[in-house]
Amino acid sequence: MILTPLLRKFVLTAHVTFAVGWLGAVAGFLVLAIAGLTSQDAQMVRSAYLAMELIARFVIVPLSFAPLLTGPVLSLGTPWGLFRHYWILIKLLITILCTIIMQVHMPPIIHLANKAASTEAFSADLHSLQIQMVVAASAALLALLAATTLGVYKPRGMTSYGWRKQYEERKVSPDVDTTT
Repeated sequence: MILTPLLRKFVLTAHVTFAVGWLGAVAGFLVLAIAGLTSQDAQMVRSAYLAMELIARFVIVPLSFAPLLTGPVLSLGTPWGLFRHYWILIKLLITILCTIIMQVHMPPIIHLANKAASTEAFSADLHSLQIQMVVAASAALLALLAATTLGVYKPRGMTSYGWRKQYEERKVSPDVDTTT
């Protein structure tokens, strides 16, 4: 299945928009996580964790699922293919892992937001969760930057499936017509 040029451009635009939006939302989340960890102002800490929960729930989670749809559609609808190049498989793996890890981190994010919404002061036992948010957001940002870099530079390296498909395509349609 090859996408028409108009449909390919639409899917590509959607894919880039979702991926860049996800990257930006994670960067904003990281800023809030750092503010929540380092600020001495109780109101700032509470606000940071309440905002983090909203960003995670309504921006990051939906944006993490969108490239899981648009990426395979785009790769399967173009000559790049989904399984032909290592860089595409690595991007897909990064996207899947980041999406799963985000789901795993939702309960601690919600827990911190619930504590921030209550009137009680943040206790020392939450410090490890606060650090976990900074570390996880930093790792996610690096992973998403790596996926973006792979998508831009498209490093060489075909999978064995890719080599086999390329050989089959050349065998079926040779460049030189020897029948005349």
